[in-house]
Amino acid sequence: METTSTTYNRRSFIRTSAAAGGGIIFGFNLLSCNPAENEAVVEVVRDWNSLNGFIKIASDGVITIMSPNPEIGQGVKTSMPMIIAEELNADWSKVVVEQAPLNTDLYKRQLAGGSQSIRHGWDELRKTGATVRQMLINTAAKQWNVDASECNAELGVVHHKSSGQSIGYGELAPGTVGATVPENVELKDPSQYKIIGTFKQNVDNLDIVTGKPLFGIDTRREGMLYGAIAHPPAFGQRLGKVDDSAARAIPGVKNVVTFDDNVVVLAESTWQAFEGKKALKIEWTRDTEAESTASLDARMLEMLEQSQTEPRRKDGDPDRAFREATTIVESLYECPFLPHNTLEPMNFFADVTADKADLYGPIQTPEGTRKSVAEALGMEVTQVHIGMSRMGGGFGRRLYGDFVEEAAKASQLAKAPVQLVYTREDDVAYGIYRPATKLRFRAALDANGYMTAYHVRGVGVNVGTTVRESNFPAAAVPNYLAESHNVESEVTTGAWRAPVTNFLAFAEQSFLDEVALKAGKDPVQFRLDHLQRALDKKVGELGYEPARMIEVIKLAAEKSNWGKAPAGVTQGFSVYYSHNSYVAHVADVVMKEGKPTIAKMHCAVDCGIVINESGALNQIVGGTLDGLGHALYGDLTITDGKANQQNFDTFRLMRMDEAMPVEVHFVKNGKSPTGLGEPALPPAAGALGNAIFAATGKRLRKQPFMGDELLG
Repeated sequence: METTSTTYNRRSFIRTSAAAGGGIIFGFNLLSCNPAENEAVVEVVRDWNSLNGFIKIASDGVITIMSPNPEIGQGVKTSMPMIIAEELNADWSKVVVEQAPLNTDLYKRQLAGGSQSIRHGWDELRKTGATVRQMLINTAAKQWNVDASECNAELGVVHHKSSGQSIGYGELAPGTVGATVPENVELKDPSQYKIIGTFKQNVDNLDIVTGKPLFGIDTRREGMLYGAIAHPPAFGQRLGKVDDSAARAIPGVKNVVTFDDNVVVLAESTWQAFEGKKALKIEWTRDTEAESTASLDARMLEMLEQSQTEPRRKDGDPDRAFREATTIVESLYECPFLPHNTLEPMNFFADVTADKADLYGPIQTPEGTRKSVAEALGMEVTQVHIGMSRMGGGFGRRLYGDFVEEAAKASQLAKAPVQLVYTREDDVAYGIYRPATKLRFRAALDANGYMTAYHVRGVGVNVGTTVRESNFPAAAVPNYLAESHNVESEVTTGAWRAPVTNFLAFAEQSFLDEVALKAGKDPVQFRLDHLQRALDKKVGELGYEPARMIEVIKLAAEKSNWGKAPAGVTQGFSVYYSHNSYVAHVADVVMKEGKPTIAKMHCAVDCGIVINESGALNQIVGGTLDGLGHALYGDLTITDGKANQQNFDTFRLMRMDEAMPVEVHFVKNGKSPTGLGEPALPPAAGALGNAIFAATGKRLRKQPFMGDELLG
């Protein structure tokens, strides 16, 4: 076992109190990110209902674990409590999980983004469970007048083997009140895990399939009005004159409010609100030139010709290496804007009065949104309360609280509780898109087929960066240059599942295949050779672990029978590191009626210790299909500032009957867990593109692929 100190923030980590019915609650800071700041304090809490983060043990042995982070479908509401329950040696069948409310005093990273929840919470969650377990053991040992080292806990029961005595956690809980918190506790070795690494169904599954009101859009409050919002129909437009008389005449419509460049119709039902919105007569104005996909493409291509004064990264002398190269390979890769397409459209409930704002709904960033709402309403942060519902998808769109502010402003103006609900057209046409991006690559090869220089220059619309300059093949090439440009636009862009890497991985991995084939090398071996160079002759900063990437590549090659595919099957390979995890894909493609069809995807993953096998498989399979579907079909274009695709009749998604088997294999290395919500998406399209080239000889450099009408 691993022994660890528990001297971090006991004030918020461990608090005990007698609870009603003879139970006890243990409060704790689930996601403390800086243990060094904390002090060792034990504090008896009189009113446990005031705590927002805790383990609650009832007299019948039922354990309630509060889950602090927003549940967006990534499974943290199940996996984070599993970590606590593992170290607590709880009986999982007697564990109840509840969503914790927003509380910045108890939780230090209470958000869903970047696939970081488990990675940041791993140590603290284990210590939480282990500390409570040891306190219960110590309490039992004291009752039996034996040494605690002679006792052990299993499935919510403490045992003293030599005397044959046993006692359940529920009976022990009251005796821990005022007990000394152990300074050091033993954490389990992974070989001892009985909950972590097993297949556990999502704790909300039953409620989801039986239609319980878990999601924001399910919110119902007394006196609540439904709001439908009219945004400017094109980017860059502003609100002019509004005639709402026809809208107000519709039965059920109660009010129409206007703020910023928006008009909100409030009614007794969503249907009435939507109908009222259609009846609005609005004049929109514009004081800037309307943008289009064509004009933005032209600006991006122009900028691609410009070198960056201060590149993101520069190793060696790339210019000289290209002058002296035996062979130079160069390609341009392009992708369009993409909407998020969450199953549950944007919505939020708000009840704003003169002295407080009560909000509830699906948001990935509750703390930041609370601050922005307070500012928008002219209130103090302490006057704003945000409750978190389960989310019907987010993928980055719900990182932004614009729709929450809209609901709050509508409620404030109407002086009534409001449930604002976007239509699908609102969601797509007024979205915050994945940036349109162009990437130009160059590689220099020596006579032995090794890269002597690598150059990537990217440009995107409203981006911070288009490259990940410390990812492979950085450090594996002696001369390396990474540049990124930004084109400013009124089209709103932002984070989209696996930001930056969602397209960069496809482009880089496709280009590396181009380079490998030009060098006359097997694509897998080409990557392995250069990763070995990163191990042996590292150049500059290394932002990934070559040995782990090598291992995941070898696992994918082995499980897919790379190079030994049966007759009629062509394969494509891709590997990428993102969100601290390594994922390699192999795509199997077969020809049907002269067109390539995806027969199967093989996937190898190094995410460290897998917490919940069920949730992990769902994330990998879902991310793979998401990456493939958007690369195949996803396309959003702009004309005169307006999105041409506004609903699923014009925006194509992968359909259920187009999904293929995804075979998943995990590297079992016992390392601390990393992210899983996003890493499977980036490399998926690269494997498919490379397989299609192997099957047809056609290199796909522009998404969506179906623009070429290539696939069967």
